[in-house]
Amino acid sequence: MLKDQVASLPDSPGVYRYYNKEDVLIYVGKAKSLKKRVSSYFNKQSQYNRKTEKLVSEIHRMEFTLANTEFDALLLENNLIKQNQPKYNILLKDDKTFPYLCILKERFPRIISTRKYIPKQGEYFGPYSSVGSMNSVLELVRQLYSIRTCSLLLSAENIEEKKFKVCLEFHIGNCKGPCEGKQEEQAYLEEIAQARYILKGNLSIVEDYFADQMKQAAEKLEFEKAAFYKFKLEKLENFQSKSLVVNRKLTDIDVVTIASSETFAYINYLQIKEGSIIFSKNLEIKKKLDESDDEILSLAVEELRTEYHSNNPEVYTNVALSVKSEAFENVVPIIGDKKKLVDLSLKNALYLKREREINQEERKTKKNEVLHILQENLRLIQYPKIIECFDNSNFQGTNPVASMVRFVDGKPDKKGYRHFNIKTVVGPNDFASMKEIVGRRYKRIMEEQGEYPHLIIVDGGKGQLSSACEALQELGLYGKIPIVGIAKRLEEIYYPEDPLPLLISKKSPGLMLIQRIRDEAHRFGITFHRLKRSNSTFVTELENIPGIGKKTADKLLAHFKSFKKIKEASLEELKEVIGDAAALKIREHVEVGNSEPKE
Repeated sequence: MLKDQVASLPDSPGVYRYYNKEDVLIYVGKAKSLKKRVSSYFNKQSQYNRKTEKLVSEIHRMEFTLANTEFDALLLENNLIKQNQPKYNILLKDDKTFPYLCILKERFPRIISTRKYIPKQGEYFGPYSSVGSMNSVLELVRQLYSIRTCSLLLSAENIEEKKFKVCLEFHIGNCKGPCEGKQEEQAYLEEIAQARYILKGNLSIVEDYFADQMKQAAEKLEFEKAAFYKFKLEKLENFQSKSLVVNRKLTDIDVVTIASSETFAYINYLQIKEGSIIFSKNLEIKKKLDESDDEILSLAVEELRTEYHSNNPEVYTNVALSVKSEAFENVVPIIGDKKKLVDLSLKNALYLKREREINQEERKTKKNEVLHILQENLRLIQYPKIIECFDNSNFQGTNPVASMVRFVDGKPDKKGYRHFNIKTVVGPNDFASMKEIVGRRYKRIMEEQGEYPHLIIVDGGKGQLSSACEALQELGLYGKIPIVGIAKRLEEIYYPEDPLPLLISKKSPGLMLIQRIRDEAHRFGITFHRLKRSNSTFVTELENIPGIGKKTADKLLAHFKSFKKIKEASLEELKEVIGDAAALKIREHVEVGNSEPKE
């Protein structure tokens, strides 16, 4: 059915969606040609990496949506990824809320800072990459213009009724007193209009205005007024000199660059206004299916522009975007100031990449240090990259089971964990049980030619350790794999054939790692033992129902896997497994409420 659907796909742009057997969306993709793109997944699997092959193996059904252009498909893909977060798609997540400046929709509008973007509230500017950069812009606006900071309701009626008095801001010259009618609304709005240019980053318009006013005042011999505008002009030029990066003629530009490794992509985003950086953002993205840089960058550009409300007509990148947009022109500069901007952005992306790789290396080194300390503590010849630990578990002599956990490079390798049902030992005999499970484990590794651990840990004292050593001797492995026991009472470490414990500092990271591994083996074993006890109790209880034997109870557990699913199963489902008569008896028993196992 899926192959037929793929064969009938149209040769048109669109978005395809893959679902698994549980009908969960696992991947969303875009394509210039749905037919060619989707067919490639099923015809050329050998060319893909293991991650993509795993994706293909999980596909159960597919849906698709046609789009007018590849860019429209990109937009739809982006929205679907954000809404559903499929496990095989890269996600551009960022929980940080950036600050904005807002001119409120009110009489005598105020300019406030906020982290909430609510378009109905007013006109927003930003976002700003930090509170510091936002405050510097706000401070410049307040130095140049008389914008009120109070939250009074300055309606015409309130001002006419003289409900308010001017505050200290009026007396020190920061406000012209609109609350008492000392400033006309139109004059105030003219200042807001000028402030709006600064908030938009159009400093040259404001600069030209101040320069023109200063010149006109000087020509009229109004030197005090000319000095006033000269002061404002100097403030503006001083602010701009600190933020200017390249030619002021370069304006309304987004710069997005990417630097990537095998598993991660590092992206830097800049917004440029009149040669100045007004916003900067770094992103780290984990690759899911070995995506190419141009694919990641196309998705990132659209997401970043939407997220940070950019409608700039040009986007400079270091890699050409795979999807062309009518909303902006993509430029990959080669020389000049445009190239300087891209180089600056790429420098930030490369710095982020280097910083993350150094942190990863430091974590790896720190992890290796613990294993080197353990190697020194136990006087091991070989570095203990792989460690396996065994633990027995029984409750008052019933349901004896055992567990083994495997740690690689100091971390749990849960795929290597194993549970053991004790088969050859009758009754509660921890020593014999330990010998059985250690023997079974390494006999199987011998048969399958698997990888042996570099250290074996036995949870228990001298008796369990000796039993484990006997198993290794019978397999011819004794002396080839280091083995130690950890006694529970005093947390002492024992070597085989040594009556005295090894002296290791209780604060040693090596000993702490052994204890952590032992605790994990104990937790893993206890979980299995509780399940066995529950199974045993449930089977015994079912056997007490007339006409139900052990085989029927075992058949139910084998099919439904858990008690909850047996309780929830319909009569028809039970009949399919154990027949009509037995199913009726089980159903009656469940409905009475006695089927829940007690511990």
